[in-house]
Amino acid sequence: MNRCKTLAALTATSAMLFACPQAQAAHGRPGSTPERPALAGLRVLLSNDDSMQMTRPNASDGKGLYEVRRALCAAGADVVVMAPWANQSGAGTSATSGGQLTVQRRTTLPAGYANNCSGTHGGGAVYGVCKGAAPCGQSTPSATPADTVRLGINGGLAAKVGWKDGPDLVVTGSNFGPNVASVVNESGTLGAALAAIDEGVPAVALNSAYDPAVTDSFEVADHTYRRTAAFGAELIAGLREHGLLTAKYVVNVNYPHRAERQRPRGTAWTSVGTQKIVGLHYTAKGDTFTIGSELCVPRSPDCRPETKPRADFALLQRGYVTVTPISPDRTHTGPATRGLERFVRGGH
Repeated sequence: MNRCKTLAALTATSAMLFACPQAQAAHGRPGSTPERPALAGLRVLLSNDDSMQMTRPNASDGKGLYEVRRALCAAGADVVVMAPWANQSGAGTSATSGGQLTVQRRTTLPAGYANNCSGTHGGGAVYGVCKGAAPCGQSTPSATPADTVRLGINGGLAAKVGWKDGPDLVVTGSNFGPNVASVVNESGTLGAALAAIDEGVPAVALNSAYDPAVTDSFEVADHTYRRTAAFGAELIAGLREHGLLTAKYVVNVNYPHRAERQRPRGTAWTSVGTQKIVGLHYTAKGDTFTIGSELCVPRSPDCRPETKPRADFALLQRGYVTVTPISPDRTHTGPATRGLERFVRGGH
């Protein structure tokens, strides 16, 4: 399917998503029935980079994952979670190339999420993945997001739930905060999704935007997590219906923060922006440096400005759900490389 047809199908899917604001994931697709939910028969490996713990006071270490698990199972999917044992935000595409990984099932799930996937073949199992051969503990190093997906596809799911030919789809998130512009390069949520398509499995990454009214920390509202998950389940059903679940690219979805009674302004087809979103600073004390981060202040000297007309972060800030295809191909093409190409081909 070419780009124009892909865009047209995604646009049509988006229009259906917003035609009925009260639609639930299990009932939102044409042709689905209570007896045959929209995602029936779809086997989903669910991961993230925030971990599967959900023990922090603000639940930033996994609430988005459990909301997506709830929504996908409500839509009929068979969902198994294999996620990092501990928070791996910023891990990007890093992976463990040797040694051992331990897959440990979580027997007691966070309150309100225990029975969301009962009756499915995989039982809604939730596994945390850590490094080493011992049981995962409080101080055990965590596997990376990419580790969890590669392990799940290449033997983990077969061993634990009997999916001998792997999942049909990998979903990552929803992430604590957006993955747009410069943040895309370091996102573990996207790193896990890219690992999936590298293994030939379609992947969708879901991300929930921060509440801009909270200025002393990063916070994602509970209703934003819930809406991200419901939108993601609806979108995946639409992609499945239109034959758009593909391993050629990751579908990266960012859901905006809106007031509880506000709907998003629409769904926007975007590109990864060039703007620098988060700045890092390093404070020295002898030979030790403490790493800090803060949101980049627009128009400040160290804040790289946006150069694209339909950039993801700009449209997300305006209240749109952004949908961006992300490829692992890092080859730069265009006029900027012609001088380098001539130099290399000319041998001087």
